[in-house]
Parts: sequence; structure tokens; C-alpha cells
Amino acid sequence: MANLHASVFFCLALSMMAMASAKQFMVGRSMGWTVPGPNAMSYNQWAESNRFQIGDSLLFVYPPGQDSLLQVEKESYDTCNTTTYIQRFDDGNTVFTFNQSGAFYFISGNEANCMKNESLVVVVLAERRQPSPPPSPSPVSSSSPPPSPASSSPPSPPPLTSTEVTPSPAPTGEETRTPPPPNGASLKVVGFMGSVGAFLGWVLFVF
Repeated sequence: MANLHASVFFCLALSMMAMASAKQFMVGRSMGWTVPGPNAMSYNQWAESNRFQIGDSLLFVYPPGQDSLLQVEKESYDTCNTTTYIQRFDDGNTVFTFNQSGAFYFISGNEANCMKNESLVVVVLAERRQPSPPPSPSPVSSSSPPPSPASSSPPSPPPLTSTEVTPSPAPTGEETRTPPPPNGASLKVVGFMGSVGAFLGWVLFVF
């Protein structure tokens, strides 16, 4: 609801600004709407020296009952045809407001006066550009800044650690056993066998 009220207020403000900037032009100046003199500027020359826009108006002053004003099409303007017209005014103090752009054609309601150049063509320019409202502030971005790119250098290798090799102990029950020394009986047998061998050798040598 508040937005609707604000929009209506804004449109009314723009309309008031357009009305305040509108201009009113008095046709013929101090001479008014009448047959121009031989040395006077023609109505069309006067119109070409001015700038007309939508909302502007023309003031035609003329003696009522002696003259009048007709808004006509181009064909009637070119031929001073007073029998075919868009609008007719005869109040002597006519204000004509431009409600659109384009060409507007006016002639005197008195054909003789029209033939003496009491006629006018006004070209109205396009609509005025209204000031646009200020743009709404852009929302503040809440996005965090992008992370910095990672370094492209390769990671350093892990430090080398020396591995101490500890020899495993020998299995239990498998120790190296030292052979026992020969006992006395074995030595005696060996000595006896040696004596027998020596005796047999001596017998063979004698016989």
C-alpha cells in the first residue's frame, strides 16, 4: 500500500513539473491573430524560430465576430478550405494546448484572411524527458574473497630416519654345542690298537 501511495505521489510530482515547465506562446505577439502586414514576419517564420513541445500552448487573440480560428488538416490548410475543419473557435481569446507531437495546422475562419497568409503550421517535438528517479543502492555482497592460489612448488620430502637393525636372538634350545672331549677309555683303545699294529709289523719283518 505504501508503494502505491509513493507511485501516485511521484506521478503527480512529475505532472506538476511538466506543467510548470510548459510555455504559452502568443501568436502574432502584440498584433494578435490577424492578417499580417506587408513587412511583418509571417506566422510560419515565427513558428520556425520557436521550439514547441507537448504541454505548451498557443494564445490566439482576435476580435470576436470579425474573425475566428480553425484547426484543419493539411489539405484544407493548403487550399484555405474553411468548410472542413477539426475544431472551430470564435471566442476571441483562444488557448490551444498541444497534447501530442506532430504538425498542427491553423487557418482563419475568414477565407479571404486565409488567402492573405493568416495561417499557421506548428510542429511539436516529442515528449519531454522526465527526470528519472535515482537508482537504488546495490546490495552489499556478502561473499567472501576467493582463497589465494596454492603454491605450485612441490612439497619437501620427509626427513630420512636411520633404521637400526637389531639382530634377532638365537632360538631357545638351539645353541651351538661344543663336542665333549674324548674320555679315557677311548684313548686306551686307541693305544692298544696301536701296540697291536706295531707288534704285527715286527713279526712280519722278522719272519
